[in-house]
Amino acid sequence: MATAVASGESQDVARAAGLPPITTGTRISYGIGAIAAGLKGAVFNTFLIFYYNQVVGIPASVVSIAIALTLVVDAVADPLIGRWSDVTRSRWGRRHPFMYGSVIPVALFFTLAWFPPSGLSNFTLGIWVFVTAALTRTSLSAFEIAGNAMVPELTDDYRERARLFSLRYMFGYVGAYGFSAFALATFFRATPAFPRSGQLNPAAYPPFVFAAAAVMIAVILISAIGTHNRIPLLRQSITVSGGGVMSHLREMVGSFSNRAFLTIFGFGVFKYSAIGLYSGINIFFGTYLWKFGAGQLSILTLAGVAAAVVAWPLAPIAANRFGKRTSAMVFAIVGVAWALTPLTLALNGWFLKPGDPRLLPTLLFVDITYGAMVAISLINTSAMLADVVEDSAVRTGRRDSGTFFAASSFMQQCSTAVGILATGVILTLSNFPAKPAPGTVTDAMVHSLLVHYIPVSMALWTVGALILCFYPITKAKHQENVDILRAREAEAIAREQANLPVGGPMR
Repeated sequence: MATAVASGESQDVARAAGLPPITTGTRISYGIGAIAAGLKGAVFNTFLIFYYNQVVGIPASVVSIAIALTLVVDAVADPLIGRWSDVTRSRWGRRHPFMYGSVIPVALFFTLAWFPPSGLSNFTLGIWVFVTAALTRTSLSAFEIAGNAMVPELTDDYRERARLFSLRYMFGYVGAYGFSAFALATFFRATPAFPRSGQLNPAAYPPFVFAAAAVMIAVILISAIGTHNRIPLLRQSITVSGGGVMSHLREMVGSFSNRAFLTIFGFGVFKYSAIGLYSGINIFFGTYLWKFGAGQLSILTLAGVAAAVVAWPLAPIAANRFGKRTSAMVFAIVGVAWALTPLTLALNGWFLKPGDPRLLPTLLFVDITYGAMVAISLINTSAMLADVVEDSAVRTGRRDSGTFFAASSFMQQCSTAVGILATGVILTLSNFPAKPAPGTVTDAMVHSLLVHYIPVSMALWTVGALILCFYPITKAKHQENVDILRAREAEAIAREQANLPVGGPMR
């Protein structure tokens, strides 16, 4: 214990003296870890429901309900992981043990989700998807929560946090859209048996899954090892006082009552529900509305990577110029309205028809610009959450970054699952068949998808963005919070050096 306390004191002295700059290598290592979450999100949200419904042939409602029910596990696991991370004391700090420990479970459970035992009924297949998806989510949450919680500890700077999250989101988009595009161009390429839609080929999925698992292992290790050098400069946990479970719960409830956090949480519920819905249903539009093959879908999917590259430098600029809250609200609403324009025009028969050579480049441009706007909104919202840590610490004396980002992770995963559930509902309402024979998906079914999807998506984004009106932390307020906490830390260090009883703030 003495060693841990000494380590904590030296960390505070280092922070008070000024942290050394974050190197480019550390920044890239930190950001690259987001590939794992982006990849898993895209593969689960887009391909998993498509695979079980269109390839295996079980009802979409079974898979979507199974994925949505993982929120029950998330509701328990994510807050516990975040709190556990906040109070962990080790020679590797409080974040890195979770990052290293997630590697094998993430890859194992992700792979198992795609290989159910033979002979299962639709119901037991649903159980298999639920269990393996829940375990995958929980394992990845250990890495993601710990990684995100490091940002308030890596830097106090308002704009630097936006830069870090901008880089992380760019790599997340690379994982989500870059790997999806690569998969569509390679694993799901056309074959004589599946000349147009390689994503319907059952033999394509095993190599696809193994490659995804290997990438997740690699990027998690790169992120953990690449940020390992910052461990001596990250805050250790203080010794947790007695009180047991109820004491932890009271502290968590106290943190979650923060007004700024509640507005971000509210926005996230609607935002990630909309993202889950988009992820689940977009491949159906690509396959049956625009009638694209796997190669064209691969090109279209690359729009996400291009969007992230565009958003990467622009998000910190927008945060600095307009404020994080305003940029998050405006870019969300305008971006989604722009994205829904081709679907709205197609619904009324006013857009380019399938087979038109202008269709793919037009949709590619729309997706890049829409994706960039939404990415700017997401980046600055995450940076806003990092600023909540100091705002809460001023009031409570605790820097509960793991707890806040755990709640955000829980909200994100549960809301995305709700969006996947909504996908199953819309497919069911549209009478979409499971494992359809060629030609059995009618224009009326596709029309019904558009009629249900467009207003639901727009409403979710708009209501969520309006909740951010109540977010109270400006750039000036954040700097005030940082100054207060630095003054407290300086006072605590002075007391320690004078061998007086320590009465400073919790680290």
